[in-house]
Amino acid sequence: MGVTRIPVVGPKQAGPLTRTLYWFMKRRFGEVPEPFTVIANHPKLFMAASIHETQVERASKVLPANIREIAVYRVARTVGCSWCVDFGTMLMRLDDLDIDKLRHIDDYPTHPAYTEDERAAIAYADAVTATPPTVTDEQVADLAQRFGDRGVMELTYQIGLENLRARTYHALGITDQGFSRDSCRVPWA
Repeated sequence: MGVTRIPVVGPKQAGPLTRTLYWFMKRRFGEVPEPFTVIANHPKLFMAASIHETQVERASKVLPANIREIAVYRVARTVGCSWCVDFGTMLMRLDDLDIDKLRHIDDYPTHPAYTEDERAAIAYADAVTATPPTVTDEQVADLAQRFGDRGVMELTYQIGLENLRARTYHALGITDQGFSRDSCRVPWA
């Protein structure tokens, strides 16, 4: 856990709307996620990000949670965002998903803990995240057979969004906050 490259905005420095959103986040997650305390330096982006994340969560109901979360986790790990890995692990645990399999994610093509659908989603996350992307027509066609067009759209959007999050948080020096260990670091403590 390090110091962010842009300072966090604590409740005492935050405006009333930001403080209200902090209260909701703390109520939901046990603590305010540090990325939002950094993004709060730009109140309009903070509001946009808060609304966007809420709407994406509400809209993402086509894919099974294990498919969505394992693909997002893979992106976070690939990009190297310790905060996203930490928070993603917590989200998987809260969804009653098997977090023990995360230890074997590098062996996903052959490890028995992974289903064929999970393998396809992880491979797609790798292809989308690669620079340049390496997605193939065959890969998308396979995913469409597995999850339908709406499922492919949801998976693609979630992978792209996680690339945005992970790269942004990594660039801003936002690191593991302890969500996956049930002992969260308070950003302004």
